[in-house]
Amino acid sequence: MNLHEYQSKQRFGKFGVPIPHGKVATAPQEVYEIARELGGPVVVKSQVLVGGRGKAGGIKLAQNAEEAQQLAETILGMQIKGLTVRKVLVDPASKFVKEIYLGIVNDRAAGKPVMMASSEGGVEIEEVARTNPTAIIREQIDPFLGLRDYQARNLASGINLPREHWRAFVKIAQSLYACYLDSDAVLAEINPL
Repeated sequence: MNLHEYQSKQRFGKFGVPIPHGKVATAPQEVYEIARELGGPVVVKSQVLVGGRGKAGGIKLAQNAEEAQQLAETILGMQIKGLTVRKVLVDPASKFVKEIYLGIVNDRAAGKPVMMASSEGGVEIEEVARTNPTAIIREQIDPFLGLRDYQARNLASGINLPREHWRAFVKIAQSLYACYLDSDAVLAEINPL
């Protein structure tokens, strides 16, 4: 089963992954109301089951509710890789210093899950794997032992995350792993974290 971003965020939140508290809309007027309620800048994100939404113009930053409504008028109904956008997620815009990627996938060759992290978040991880594969740090997880804290710290160190953020990173990695297991998923990712 594939989940839209908003559905994944709801699931992640149940496992303690910190997520922005946005809402889904199907009409520009709804986007206006949500943006007004959230206050400040928001991100209007198309909800279709494909990668590359940002490159296709399906993810936009709005400074206020009026701009969010205008963006929604453009995004709703647009086609992204052959899929029509019928819903958008309106999230509060986050201030960040650096975007990172954190994900877990079934490694069929090894027969184990692999957690991956990259300091190049916010872009398609497949593109990073193609153009800069050394930017992706991997840790194979023994399914009988689960994700160990030292493995999450290895990932944090490997992407040069400042040490003062390691504890929070480990907690998020453990929460993502718990969600992955509970969902019987083949892929779970946060991009950007």
